[in-house]
Amino acid sequence: MTRRTPAQRDRGASPVELAITMPAILLLLFASIQVAAVFLARSVALNAAQIGVNATRVLDGVDEAEGEAQAREFVAGAGDWLTLGTVEASRGEREVTVTVSGEALSILPGVRFPISQTAHGPVERFTEPAP
Repeated sequence: MTRRTPAQRDRGASPVELAITMPAILLLLFASIQVAAVFLARSVALNAAQIGVNATRVLDGVDEAEGEAQAREFVAGAGDWLTLGTVEASRGEREVTVTVSGEALSILPGVRFPISQTAHGPVERFTEPAP
C-alpha cells in the first residue's frame, strides 16, 4: 500500500472549486458592466439636457423646439448607451428647464433601466444697473 501525500489527496479539488465559484464571479462581472452602462446613460442624458438648456437660455436664442432638437442630436451622437424616450423643454420668464428621459443599455434580457435627467438654467436678460 502506497501512502499519498497531502498534495496527492487534493488532486482534482481546484476544478470543483472553480465550478462552484465561477457563476458568482460571472454574476459580479455582468452586474458591474450593467452598473457602468446605467451610469454612462445617466451622464449622456444629463449632458444632453445641459446642451438643451444652454441653447435655449441665451438672450434672443433659439426656442424650446430647437433646444430639444440639439439635445436629441447629442444623444444620437453619443452612442447606444441611452435609448432616447422624450426630451421636454420649457422656458419661463426667468428659468429654462430641459428633461431628457429614456432607457439605459441593458445586457440583462427583459430588464429595463429607466433614466431621467433634468437641467435648469437662468434665462439671459437685461437688468438695470445697481444705483
